[in-house]
Amino acid sequence: MAWTAEADAAAAANEDPTFLAIPPELRAPIGHELPDAFYDTPELTDIAHIDRGMLAEAGMIVPGAPVGPLAEEFRLIKRQLLITRERVAEGGSPDKARTVLVCSAKPGDGKTFCAVNLALSMAAERDTEVLLVDADFAKPDVLDQLGIAQTPGLLDALSDSHLDVESLVIRTDVGGLSILPAGTKTATDTELLASARTRAVIARLLEANPRRIVIFDSPPALAASPASVLAMLVGQVLLVVRADRTPESELRQAVHQLDGCEHIALVLNAVSFVPGGQRFGTYYGQEIDR
Repeated sequence: MAWTAEADAAAAANEDPTFLAIPPELRAPIGHELPDAFYDTPELTDIAHIDRGMLAEAGMIVPGAPVGPLAEEFRLIKRQLLITRERVAEGGSPDKARTVLVCSAKPGDGKTFCAVNLALSMAAERDTEVLLVDADFAKPDVLDQLGIAQTPGLLDALSDSHLDVESLVIRTDVGGLSILPAGTKTATDTELLASARTRAVIARLLEANPRRIVIFDSPPALAASPASVLAMLVGQVLLVVRADRTPESELRQAVHQLDGCEHIALVLNAVSFVPGGQRFGTYYGQEIDR
C-alpha cells in the first residue's frame, strides 16, 4: 500500500518519533500519494549470461570448472602479457599498456578461440577487469562463441560521435568480464578505425574503469586491413600461429603488417598434443626478426 499524507497525519497524531524526525518541509502534502513506481525495486537486467555449455563443447575454458591443461596454458600466456604491460607502462604509455590485440595471419588459425580464452583467464585476476572487444567486423564471432545475442557496439560508437561507447558495453555473469560487440557493419570500417574518433573511444573505455584491460579480437592481418590500423593503437600484439599450417612467409608478412606496435609476441596454436606437453604458448615471447 502506498504511503499517503493521511498516513503522515496518523503517525503525527500518535507522535511516532520516526515521523517527527522528518522536517515538515520534506513531508508529503495532504492528499498526495506517491506513485507505485516509487516502491519498485530495480532489477539487474543488463547482465548477460555466458553459456558455459557452449564453452565446454567448444573446448574452451569454463568459468568455475576445475583448472585443466588449457587453463594452465593460458595462465602462462597472460602472465607474460601482464609482464609486458608493466614494461610498456614504465616506458611512458600507461594507458596503451592496458590494450592488447589478438590477431593471426589468415582465417582459421584460432585467434578468436585464443582471444576468448585469454579474456576468461585474465578476468580471473584479482586486480584487473577485462573488456573483450569484437573488432573482427567482417566476421564477428565473439558473442556467438559465448552464447550472447548481437547488439550495437564499436562500429556504432565510431559512426556516432554523440554515442557513449560505455553504454554499449555488455556486463556478463562472469566476474570481471565485459564484452563490446562489433556493432553495425559499414562499408568504411577501416576509415572509421583510422579516424581520431577511435582514439577517443579507446580512451573512454580505459577511463571508465582504471582496472580494465581491453583485448581486441581483430581480423586476420593478411585478410583485412583493420588489424594493421589497430596495431598502431595498442600496447602489444598477440599473434596466433597455427602450428600445422602457417608458413614462415605468411608469418613474416603478418608481422610486417602489424609492426605499428612495438611489442609483438607469438602464441603457437594446435601443437600436436603429447602427454605432459603443451598445446599453447610454446613460443610465447620469442624475439621476432623483422
